[in-house]
Amino acid sequence: MRALHLNWIFFIFLSVNCFSQNKAQLFEPETISKNDVFGLTISPNGEEAFWVHSNGGRDTLTIMQSKKIKGQWQQPEVASFSANRNWKNIDPMFSPDGKTLYFQSNRPVEGKPARKGFDIYAVKKTKNNWSEAYRLDDTLNTDASESFVSLTKNGSVYFTKENPDGKGKTDIYRSKFENGQFQAHENIGLPINTSDREANPYIDKNGKYIIYFSSKAEGNFGDVDLYISFNKNGTWSTPKNLGPEINTIEGEFCPFYHEKEKKLYFSRTKVLPNGRRVEKIYSIPFDAEQYKV
Repeated sequence: MRALHLNWIFFIFLSVNCFSQNKAQLFEPETISKNDVFGLTISPNGEEAFWVHSNGGRDTLTIMQSKKIKGQWQQPEVASFSANRNWKNIDPMFSPDGKTLYFQSNRPVEGKPARKGFDIYAVKKTKNNWSEAYRLDDTLNTDASESFVSLTKNGSVYFTKENPDGKGKTDIYRSKFENGQFQAHENIGLPINTSDREANPYIDKNGKYIIYFSSKAEGNFGDVDLYISFNKNGTWSTPKNLGPEINTIEGEFCPFYHEKEKKLYFSRTKVLPNGRRVEKIYSIPFDAEQYKV
């Protein structure tokens, strides 16, 4: 009888443990997700992280960083290229090789009017830290607002753009990297972009799939949800909702997949009646193949 009782307890333990592993978990609640934060990216070797501290709104947006030492994430610090609080800085993203970090900023550009939206910037990894930030050229940056950049290993860049000539309020664009330079960017079109909002594209390093948020795609659970679409011979598949393990009635955004950890990281925001945002970062074990139709 005692053995049966112990077996039953063990079964319950396994069931609860498996269930918890299938649900998104709050990422580093004592160091990183204890404040209002979003937009995490982690270096390919898993030792350095960047994200955005939002202060519960959009008036002040600062990129933070932390290093992992002996398996523990250290207390956050303001990234050197985000120290000027007069500028908003958002959406950090490592290149696949970890040598470049992309982000967006509304900092002033010499010879241009004050920015209302964002331009794409980058910093290069140095021996001890990161280089000075530099603005990418006008092949990518326009008078519209560009945000959330991710890249394939061959250098093609995917990003969000507010564009009155696009299919919706915000669309996802691509610029191929050929002959050592970015080519004219193009709207990736249907079935991903719709008449509403699509943004925050995370592209697989081999270009096999894209994860992004949509506000009105089929199967939506709430505000904005995360979807996945697969590229086959240059054609994108019908987008598929990532499901209730990830998406909720709140807003899920800023997806990022870490290949070494085999985890999907994303952000979730809840807007309170007073307009304040409660924002945290989550992670979940992830295998894109399970979403293939």
